Amino acid sequence: MISLANAWYKKTRWVGLLRPLSAVFALVSGARRIWYSTPERRYTSQHPLIVVGNLTAGGTGKTPLVIYLAQQLRESGFKPGIVSRGYGSQASTYPFAVTPKTSHWEAGEEPLMIARHTQCPVIIDPDRVSAVKFLEANYDCDLIISDDGMQHYHLDRTLEIAVIDGQRGFGNGYLLPAGPLREKPQRLETVDMIVCNGEAQVAIDRETWRMDMEATHLVHMSDSKFLPINDEVLQNLTAKKVHAVAGIGNPERFFTSLCACGFDIITHIYRDHHAYRVEDITFEDELDVVMTEKDAVKCADFASVHHWYLKVVARLPEGFMAEIKDKISASLVKNTNNVSE
Repeated sequence: MISLANAWYKKTRWVGLLRPLSAVFALVSGARRIWYSTPERRYTSQHPLIVVGNLTAGGTGKTPLVIYLAQQLRESGFKPGIVSRGYGSQASTYPFAVTPKTSHWEAGEEPLMIARHTQCPVIIDPDRVSAVKFLEANYDCDLIISDDGMQHYHLDRTLEIAVIDGQRGFGNGYLLPAGPLREKPQRLETVDMIVCNGEAQVAIDRETWRMDMEATHLVHMSDSKFLPINDEVLQNLTAKKVHAVAGIGNPERFFTSLCACGFDIITHIYRDHHAYRVEDITFEDELDVVMTEKDAVKCADFASVHHWYLKVVARLPEGFMAEIKDKISASLVKNTNNVSE
């Protein structure tokens, strides 16, 4: 899977052999989109619903943006609930409620991170309509955020936000499996807002909000001690040289962040959603090991005194949340008028 993903973004020629399969993918996804194009085939929540999604397979920064939105909306007085597919979850039944104390085996790493950072109700279910209905029936929410789900057309949405990886863009421009695209870039013309994770390396003909991921702390996995990113901390970590472990969609972004903090890194790449074993993060030296928080969720049970994760937070321009709130308010007014009529 790593080699295929690399081929997408390095534009390796052999992936062109998969284009007939991409044509099949386009027909199936197009038919599904048409099927759900009529309102009676879509489920409309009783609350405003924000979908945070993307056009490409793999990580673009959706989960940090979901966390940011939930935190900001809570501070503004909203009571958000969150739904997610729960990729990697091994829960015995769905819908499944994720809490900060749920095991990563049951929750999947990203829903567990969301629950821990937001303290919001988090419901996972491959059928997001089912998850939304469960939230509506069992929790006191007045707004719902869907982590991913841009292509889940059965679920109607109030606001649709597309997240783009500014560094990798759209790869070779092919649909799956010949390329990383779930839908063609023209789909961006229909979304409400576009967020670009980092500086955009591709041309986008619409207003785009830039999101930056800021490294703020190192967290020691044995005792959860937080250390701010500064020169004093780095001097304490084996003369700054560390093993850097990443099993995420775009590991190069993580490695770049570590280098920007001043680390001299030895890189170790695993596939996205890798099921870690202790030998995957144990090396034949005394150097410290730094990983992403997403990886740390799965390694906490067997981490040693040498293991840390890098805490990062999303930063967006001040006007971003003002526009979000304006769009939510407009939808609430519209719904009120529809009811009164």
